Amino acid sequence: MMNLSGKIALVTASSRGIGRAIAKRLAKDGALVVINYAGNTEAANSLVTEIAAIGGEAIAIQAKLGSASETDKLYARLGSELKSRAKPMQLDVLVNNAGIGHFGKLSDATEQNFDDVFAANAKAPFLVTKSALPYLAPGGRIINISSGASRRPGALFGLYAMAKAAVDAMTLALAAELGPRGITVNTVAPGWTATDANAGARDDVATVRNVESQTALGRLGMPEDIARVVAFLASEDGGWVTGQYIEASGGFKLL
Repeated sequence: MMNLSGKIALVTASSRGIGRAIAKRLAKDGALVVINYAGNTEAANSLVTEIAAIGGEAIAIQAKLGSASETDKLYARLGSELKSRAKPMQLDVLVNNAGIGHFGKLSDATEQNFDDVFAANAKAPFLVTKSALPYLAPGGRIINISSGASRRPGALFGLYAMAKAAVDAMTLALAAELGPRGITVNTVAPGWTATDANAGARDDVATVRNVESQTALGRLGMPEDIARVVAFLASEDGGWVTGQYIEASGGFKLL
């Protein structure tokens, strides 16, 4: 475990899947975790309860990220929640996890597909991060969740890969800009990870076996695998790592 006692961490889109595992891990390590969610109030509240059960503290805030108005709502609510706990408006860790997938050829993608995918995967982290900058403490952490597809898009993940590649570029630019403040900025790129978002694909035994056969560690990832990498980068031990693209895929495509 890492020591994040006294830290405040915001994890976007963290009521389910990888975001949920990240939020729970950071809370277990001692951070007060802000759980952002788009609409699943039940899932967000159940995570707050789970975190409380392990002795942690969490706040759930609804905001469907991808616009300036929703980003403003997120930070206004965050300020009120922290004030009610006699805490300053400050962030120590920001995890940009929000995003949506898109499956299909670029030649079949519509303008609406483009707008939706880029709003969730590129515009949302840009706006959330820009708004976080005045509140990020010296020595803070920004961790952007990308995807192995940003470097290996294939024919069916082109639009999604384009949006995630924009996040990868944002990581590099911000790492250079925020270095003087001691703030690190890194990308974590999961490979195939078992979540409800890909449950349908995982129902196909042949698909799972194909992925496992191309993965050096021989299995699909779990959300907790990604959360462990994020926890390291969020900790003091990760303080000399910045501007990096860290693929957490178990060695997908090495075989």
